[in-house]
Amino acid sequence: MDSADSPTKTQAGEDENYSLLCQAHEEFNNSEFDRCLELLQELETLGESSGPVLRHNRAVVSYHKTGCTQHADLLKELEALTDAPGEASGSLSLKQGAATATVARYNRAVIYYHRHMFGTALEKLVPLVARLEALEKAMAALVATLQLQLLLATNQLNRAEAFLDYLQYKLNLVATAPSSHPTEEPAGSATASPQAATPSTVVATPVGTSVEGAVAGLGGSLQLLQLITLVLNRKPVVIQEDGTPEYAALKAQQYYIMKDFQMAAKQLMRINNECTQAGNVTPQLSTCIANNMGVIHLRVRHYAIAAKFFQNALNFDQQLARNLRQSTLQTMSSARSCEILYNLGVAMLHLRRPKEAFQCFLVPVKQFHSNPRLWLRMAEACIMEHEAKLVEEDRQSQAGATPSTKPYAPQSAGVPEPTLEFAALCLRSALTLTQHYRTKFHMSAVPSEDVEAPEPKDPTQESWRHLQDNNFCNPSKPVSLESLENMLAAIYAAHSFVSLRLGDHVTALEMAEQLLACERLSDAHKLLGHMYAGEALMLMDKAAEARDHLDPTFVGTLNAFDFETRDWQLKSVDAAQNVVRYNLAVALALQNDLPQAKSLLANLNHSLVGGKALALRRFIDLKMGPVPAGTPS
Repeated sequence: MDSADSPTKTQAGEDENYSLLCQAHEEFNNSEFDRCLELLQELETLGESSGPVLRHNRAVVSYHKTGCTQHADLLKELEALTDAPGEASGSLSLKQGAATATVARYNRAVIYYHRHMFGTALEKLVPLVARLEALEKAMAALVATLQLQLLLATNQLNRAEAFLDYLQYKLNLVATAPSSHPTEEPAGSATASPQAATPSTVVATPVGTSVEGAVAGLGGSLQLLQLITLVLNRKPVVIQEDGTPEYAALKAQQYYIMKDFQMAAKQLMRINNECTQAGNVTPQLSTCIANNMGVIHLRVRHYAIAAKFFQNALNFDQQLARNLRQSTLQTMSSARSCEILYNLGVAMLHLRRPKEAFQCFLVPVKQFHSNPRLWLRMAEACIMEHEAKLVEEDRQSQAGATPSTKPYAPQSAGVPEPTLEFAALCLRSALTLTQHYRTKFHMSAVPSEDVEAPEPKDPTQESWRHLQDNNFCNPSKPVSLESLENMLAAIYAAHSFVSLRLGDHVTALEMAEQLLACERLSDAHKLLGHMYAGEALMLMDKAAEARDHLDPTFVGTLNAFDFETRDWQLKSVDAAQNVVRYNLAVALALQNDLPQAKSLLANLNHSLVGGKALALRRFIDLKMGPVPAGTPS
């Protein structure tokens, strides 16, 4: 045999071995795994020299015999086969061993892909991708398809597009996708891009069997992956539907990216209706449609409807992966509970249901623990829950009832609860991660001004390896510089607020000052930075310094639209003016400048500060004493 990929007759004396190998191949394709194992055993008894080939094939057949559920045993065998000798020697057995090691390494990457261990899969695939041009065309197509799927799964969209160009112009593995006439890219960005098209399943291919039949189907897979890559990179392409849900779902995702949410929803509903009528609805398809409908409604701020769709998607997903330990690899790869819970948690935050949001985030944070945005969302859930408890206690005290709420008493120190203490831990994690990624972002995104403009990249070279994607917020889309700065500002603001609530005034002041030093700071965050800094200074007995942050004149220069479009209590510049004036009155009172503080309180009538202003004015009146007769009040 000159290859470990297909049965080939090399010598007349090996006709019997070749015949047995072909029979084993046929029995495998017919799912007659017991008979296939018998034939492989007979080959070994006859002294077949391809030891690694037989070992690999026996492991793959045994894996299929168990219903494709015992992947751990297969992975163990593949790891042993990967350490085969190289192809430098001219020995036939060594070449067969190297070819077997190639397929074994590929199959290892396939297993890691299905287990959602995308980083490990990419790492295992690196040696094969490095010598992609030297591989047989069938194997090269398999490796290229898996590499492209992994790049898309990890949101490395720039690298995926460059790798696609490399495959097209260097290896001629994919055809040119049809483009539409407009030259401009469609406007708009997807904040939570839906998984519209499930990547095609790549199954372990036994060595010694022909993979040319599989390559014929890979052309369609690569074409679909090419379209997905171009759509996600906002390239103008025409998607010709072929009647399959994959292409129809990709069309829906294209509508979504172009912000045509109504057409995206109609497209998804059409897919659901057509598949229902044809009787080929699967849990995977139902999960995909329900999740994507939820993302669309989340985008247009229909939060209650979005939450309902996400809950439906979870129900479908649980039917699909009820017991992952006993599931096939393909079923494992179809499970999307982490991503759906991530989306549901965001919807619950908008619905002001922080306990449910917190519980939703606990699952995805185990898988996406390096996502700073997820840690921030968990902290926001903790803050919202704490503030809701304070409002409830205040309401009960005003009604004269005994507060029934009590502080959290976790069952175990290892059980996270939506408390301010846990919020502080989340924010420290979010801040550390964001500062780390920000440094890497600027290193890769800021070009040097001392060098000339770079030459256009040659798609025939492997320049795709050097491209960087700011994809550190998986499963969300890659982060832009603007969204990174906004996230950092939100972390500073939340960290300062939590520190004030916990009595850590030094940290609160530090975070407020860091917030005010941020670039591209919104007017809302600018107001919060001054407010938190002023409050921290007052609590540190530095009322004079606090007055510098509480100048009401700067509020008038703020953009009213920035207040009206945010989901918070300060809905107008007038409300912000009242809050800043009240805090300034407190600072003046602490400095015993009582007359000026009283004059500021006289004009505060907003509902946010009306009650507190009245109480502070009464306190000042008591402290100033009775007004002498004949003196105007």
